[in-house]
Amino acid sequence: MQTSANASHPKGSVWTDPKVRAWIFQILAVIAVVALGWFLFDNTQTNLDKRGITSGFSFLNNSAGFGIAQHLIEYTESDSYGRVFVIGLLNTLLVSGIGIVGATLLGFILGIARLSPNWLVNKLATIYIETFRNIPPLLQIFFWYFAVMLAMPSPKQSLEFGSMFFINNRGLYLPSPSATDAFTPFLIALVLTIVAIVFMVRWGRARFEKTGQPFPLLLTSLAMLLVIPGLTIVLWGNPLSWQIPELKGFNFRGGWVMIPELIALTLALTIYTAAFIAEIVRSGIQAVNHGQTEAARSLGLPAGKILRLVVIPQSLRVIIPPLTSQYLNLAKNSSLAAGIGYPDMVSLFAGTVLNQTGQAIEVIAITMSVYLAISISISLFMNWYNKRIALIER
Repeated sequence: MQTSANASHPKGSVWTDPKVRAWIFQILAVIAVVALGWFLFDNTQTNLDKRGITSGFSFLNNSAGFGIAQHLIEYTESDSYGRVFVIGLLNTLLVSGIGIVGATLLGFILGIARLSPNWLVNKLATIYIETFRNIPPLLQIFFWYFAVMLAMPSPKQSLEFGSMFFINNRGLYLPSPSATDAFTPFLIALVLTIVAIVFMVRWGRARFEKTGQPFPLLLTSLAMLLVIPGLTIVLWGNPLSWQIPELKGFNFRGGWVMIPELIALTLALTIYTAAFIAEIVRSGIQAVNHGQTEAARSLGLPAGKILRLVVIPQSLRVIIPPLTSQYLNLAKNSSLAAGIGYPDMVSLFAGTVLNQTGQAIEVIAITMSVYLAISISISLFMNWYNKRIALIER
């Protein structure tokens, strides 16, 4: 019987070796994926040839021929589609960057307020979270755009703040800075001050670890930032000159302007994402062992320092992974800008450029690649930060 079994299943059979089987299945999977990709590519190329549609990315050099409401770099209607792509990318990064910073700050404040022993603060934070996280972001974008920004007064009846800031149904007008001759020494002094502060912080922490004596790092750093660059202003003058927006005719001229679409989109994404971040912060804080806070209280630390020095640093290890997902969601939700006409990647490039050129495959491939690159960049940075703050066993 043993001889028969060995004959039917030889010891060196390929299918009895798990490693060999794993390699065979992986090779077959790769072959299947490559074959499917080639089939799709060949089928697409054949259909394009039948319809006389040219493929390739040469269209990026053609003149766009249309205007763009907001562009962070110089642009004219005679510029190429390639420059339109860059403008759409910068506008997407602008919304994502402002939204991530704003949602993080607001989310942390709300998350801490959610745990406040003050009944009113706790309930207000709860109402905010339960309200805004259960309303679709597109509806919130519509609310801020149609019900708030477009309902603002006309430029002649603008809401004025300090004779420098003006808001109306055409946007928010801000003073714009321009460098003077004193900007270079001011910048050099600022950079040197920051470098000195970094070394001072490291020295202060090492001193505290060695002697247990704290050093007033925050107050000293603020004093250095005020005094050293301030001396350059006294010696060389103001490093910046400001251009104040002025009402000329039917609209304001000069300064910077945030168009209504940008304000509505940024507010909606910030407020929406902050509600989710607040719950992440709340759960992260509650994940910290209660004995940690009791030990800190027994040492006589005030509540503020307990939160800043004991609770938050430990809770970050729980907060960072889900926080990364919210950053990714915010960056991808910025594509909802197409609903109100903000010139981001989807609205500008995958919308207007695609309709004018007909290069659907190329345009969609570029747009998808941009969002993939943004998401991977955010993930890599957050994973690096998560590893840096992770607990290291000794």
